[in-house]
Amino acid sequence: MEILGIDEEKVKAISNYKEEDDWVLKYRIDSYKKFCNIMMPSFGPYIDIDFDKIIYYKSNDYNKIENNWDNIDNNIACEFRNLGVVNSEKNLDGLGVQYESEVIYHNMIKELEEKKVIFTSIEDAMKKYPQLVKKYFATIVSNEENKFSALNGAVFSGGSFIYIPPNTKLDRPLHSYFRINSKSMGQFERTLIIVDDNSELHYVEGCTATNYSDSSLHAAVVEIYVGKNSKCRYSTVQNWAHNVYNLVTKRALVEENGIMEWIDGNIGSKVTMKYPSCILKGDNAQGTCITISVANNLQQQDTGARMIHLGKNTKSNIISKSIAKNGGNASYRGKVDIKDKALNSEAIVKCDTLILDELSKSDTYPTNICSNNTSNLEHEATVSKISPDKLFYLMSRGITKEKATELIVLGFIEKFREELPLEYAVELNQLLKNNIKIKKVIKLKIVIK
Repeated sequence: MEILGIDEEKVKAISNYKEEDDWVLKYRIDSYKKFCNIMMPSFGPYIDIDFDKIIYYKSNDYNKIENNWDNIDNNIACEFRNLGVVNSEKNLDGLGVQYESEVIYHNMIKELEEKKVIFTSIEDAMKKYPQLVKKYFATIVSNEENKFSALNGAVFSGGSFIYIPPNTKLDRPLHSYFRINSKSMGQFERTLIIVDDNSELHYVEGCTATNYSDSSLHAAVVEIYVGKNSKCRYSTVQNWAHNVYNLVTKRALVEENGIMEWIDGNIGSKVTMKYPSCILKGDNAQGTCITISVANNLQQQDTGARMIHLGKNTKSNIISKSIAKNGGNASYRGKVDIKDKALNSEAIVKCDTLILDELSKSDTYPTNICSNNTSNLEHEATVSKISPDKLFYLMSRGITKEKATELIVLGFIEKFREELPLEYAVELNQLLKNNIKIKKVIKLKIVIK
């Protein structure tokens, strides 16, 4: 089944095909109406999308989630095997794989089932655990948040649902992988994670797409609830192809003594606009966001984070690392808002940019608000080029200029790499090496409208 273009009847067709309850269809229709009325973002990179030429839903003739990899279509299985996805499962507690619009594979080890952990697709959760989903779904990210959260609400398909019961800690991460493989494809996964009181979760997400001349669209929504005394870490390394608009809304609500950590890597895409957020609702809640963005070959990476302090004694930490090369634009856009009742709170923002040539650029757009005089907010920013002295030192030891540049860049993003699981840190190293290879650059006059 394939749905090209969008209108109310096509939104209904997606819901009917999935055999959804009336409350889900009602939410989709409401979201579609909001999508039609909300304007495109008035900030950030220029977005040129013909919504009538996007494929909003695509799946195989059968709508079934496998738990045995041997049952997956051989062509699809080979594709993921070449990407290294299957091999990573042995290092993880559970694995979910989405291909185009549907989750095609899900597997959990027996230990998770014994702990009563729920890890499935969002559609499966809506059918099996409707009351639990209704309690949290669309309460952290509204369908009128922005045009793309509204679009996601209308046509969402696939994505993960995770519930960690109270007093439960997982020793290894859960993992999902998302793949776009069709021309002009849109992927609109919806992820909902609930980490109940006194529990811990580490969730790892990977994303890739095949490169086509026509633009594709990835507009996901992620909602995370972190209960009292709980901790959630959400790690992402996206390597979308250079024809993908990556426009994502991610937000977490953190209760008393809770900890939320976003580890966010952006290597690919044509345009990325992504600002993981924490609402620090409870007293002593903490939020951290560590991001790395690499803009190469005229890519525009508009990334950052948002921290909203509501509770007393809350703490937030934003570390943003950006690398720009070959006319790329790696920009930081963030917001820290310490409210008047968030007494004795602390926020630290550190933005560092490494520009590798004269064609590239980086902009910083910080919004920092502190509404009480008992709190502290710090912001640091640096923009630099690779030091000739450092290059000379390394090259004097017999290291080539290309290898020396690579070592300096890897050192620049060390804080981000050390927060990733080992297999993802290795993957990140390889992606960065491929993106920072020194080439002869022809100087051009670039005009960005």
